[in-house]
Amino acid sequence: MSAPPPSDAELVVQWRSGDERAATLLVRRYAEPLGRYLMGRGAASAEVDDLLQETFFRAFRGIGQWRGDVSLAGWLYRIAGNQLRDRHRRLAGKVFLEVTEGDRVDLADPEGEYAADEVATRLEEGLAALSPMQREVFRLRVEQGLDYREIALALDTTEGAARVHYHHAVRRLRERLQ
Repeated sequence: MSAPPPSDAELVVQWRSGDERAATLLVRRYAEPLGRYLMGRGAASAEVDDLLQETFFRAFRGIGQWRGDVSLAGWLYRIAGNQLRDRHRRLAGKVFLEVTEGDRVDLADPEGEYAADEVATRLEEGLAALSPMQREVFRLRVEQGLDYREIALALDTTEGAARVHYHHAVRRLRERLQ
């Protein structure tokens, strides 16, 4: 029987002691979910790697600011969100269009494709109609599986406010999809 994986706090202590493998484990643990989060918030896939690199760079440089009283995940999501906001400010007014393999139409099931596209379009329109805070809370809760405490940390709000924003987001999306 193998030992359970080390906790985030244990890995941080190991990294602070000079163990580079601990940093590697933390990056492996969080890179994929942080990447999905960034893409869900509008980052182009071509910029996700740069945003992740900068997120981890800042996190490891400022690891002394993480007190351990909040989850490391929430702290990392907050840093990643700040990186994306900074990038959006720098690129304000510039428009980039990315075409991916997923943009190709599969003609194997036209009716199913049409229905899926219609629901996806209505969902995206519904998300776009939400307030920025509702949209962020919804994405962190549904796409990333964060709890309200982690969401509150990532978005610099309270747990109660995160719950209210999530409730309103779900209600508005439900109304739009019915």
